[in-house]
Amino acid sequence: MKAHPQLKDSTSSKGFKNVTTANADKLVTVVGGSGFVGRHVVRELAKRGYRVRVACRRPDLAGHVVPLGSPGQVVPVQANIRFPASLAAACDGAYVVINLTGVLFNSGAQNFDALHVFGAEAVAKAAKAAKAQVMIQFSAIGADASATSAYARSKAQGEAKAAAAFQGAMILRPSIIFGPEDNFFNQFAQMARFSPALPLIGGGKTLFQPVFVGDVALAVANLVDRGVADGKVYELGGPEPMSFKQVLQFILKTTQRKRLLLPLPFSAASALGAVAGLLPKPFLTMDQVESLKTNNVVSDSAIEQGRTLQGLGIVARSVEAIVPAYLYRFRKAGQFSEPSATPE
Repeated sequence: MKAHPQLKDSTSSKGFKNVTTANADKLVTVVGGSGFVGRHVVRELAKRGYRVRVACRRPDLAGHVVPLGSPGQVVPVQANIRFPASLAAACDGAYVVINLTGVLFNSGAQNFDALHVFGAEAVAKAAKAAKAQVMIQFSAIGADASATSAYARSKAQGEAKAAAAFQGAMILRPSIIFGPEDNFFNQFAQMARFSPALPLIGGGKTLFQPVFVGDVALAVANLVDRGVADGKVYELGGPEPMSFKQVLQFILKTTQRKRLLLPLPFSAASALGAVAGLLPKPFLTMDQVESLKTNNVVSDSAIEQGRTLQGLGIVARSVEAIVPAYLYRFRKAGQFSEPSATPE
């Protein structure tokens, strides 16, 4: 089996293993593996020959992950992080355990404390009990125990719980993740179809470093290949930062929409978030507004210490190279719109 093209130059210099059939006897449990990021992680692991157990609340609705590998290679199983016994069964015999579970806003039992804090600890304890060699906990850039955002605080608390429960647990902190099924570029492109204006929260100055979901999956698979529980915190970002305003301008240019970019002070955005937060699936919450007060980019220390995509031997792909391929559908005539068409 050939090595993944992203690994050809990194196997000798970075210490990553080539993909071999030897991985067939290694089981990787991916908790929350049926979601947006999960399906890409599962696909990459399957390509490298690992057996993958996808732990999720509704395995009957996770059939879409099965074709990502060879027959019998990818198996969805029932597990709920609020019930440790189910996690223990899902992690039994695992070589690596990966926790991808998370939410962007509180919704009943699916809240920050339950998933980000209790869930992180529960998965780490299950991984330790299963004698897994590696545990990977997904977090987010901006995780900070002293943050004003409840989301950021819960992510930091989850990191601490995972590290305490599993010695050498690795933390992955991605910036905004983009890809065909993302809830960022797609959401604003959808808004631009009907709204005459898009909100520039806080003036649109907040910086993001959008990272392609396929590159995030490569980072996970590279760490699994290495098989070393180094206890490091990796920060994953794309080639370069983009301001919130630049992101919206890119979306409008790509979808050929002419919309007003309306500066919205944080105070006004918080009021909007208070109202929108009452919706079953809010497009904005007060806590998300709070998160936007802090830049979402890879830190200088992570770059200097090689705790980045580049440090993992990955050349990050840009927004410009990936996003237009799935935002074309938001143009008035879809992919058949003329590239030089005047924005509407």
